[in-house]
Amino acid sequence: MRKVGIVMGSDSDLPVIKKATDQLKKLEIPFEVHIYSAHRTPAEARDFALNARKNGFGVIIAAAGMAAHLAGALAANTTLPVIGIPCAGPVLDGLDALLSTVQMPTGIPVATVAVGGGANAALLAAQILAVEDAELAAQLDAKRAADAAAVLEKDAGVLERI
Repeated sequence: MRKVGIVMGSDSDLPVIKKATDQLKKLEIPFEVHIYSAHRTPAEARDFALNARKNGFGVIIAAAGMAAHLAGALAANTTLPVIGIPCAGPVLDGLDALLSTVQMPTGIPVATVAVGGGANAALLAAQILAVEDAELAAQLDAKRAADAAAVLEKDAGVLERI
C-alpha cells in the first residue's frame, strides 16, 4: 500500500494533524509526517513533493494556517493528489487559510476539507488509496456502516433524553 505524506507548515498545526494520523492508524494506512513551510523552507517542501511518488506516497495531506500556501506549493510540484487542511489562525479564525487553500489556479488542483478537518482529510486520502485497494475499500464501507449504526442508536434513544 502506498503511504500518505502529511506536511504541516508549523508545529502549531499538530493538533489538526493528530486528527488525521488517528484516522490513518485506525485504518492501518502507513504515513509520514513532516514540518515544511512554503515560505520558510520552500526548497525542502519542493523536494518532498517532487520525490513523493518515487518515495512511495500515493497522496499528500498539507495543513497550514494564515496565508496557507503549503498545499498549493506542494501541488505545484507533484501530480499526486493533494488534500489541503486550512488551519485556524489568530486573526480570521481560518477563513484566510480556507480561501488560500481552495482558490487554486486551473491546472494545480488541491482538494480542500473544512477548517481544522484533519479526520476528513485522512478519510479522503483513504478513499483515494482505496480506488485500487479492495481491502481498504471494505474497511471504509464497514466504517460508514458503523457510523450510520451509531447515529441510528442515538436516534432510538433521543426521546428518553428529552
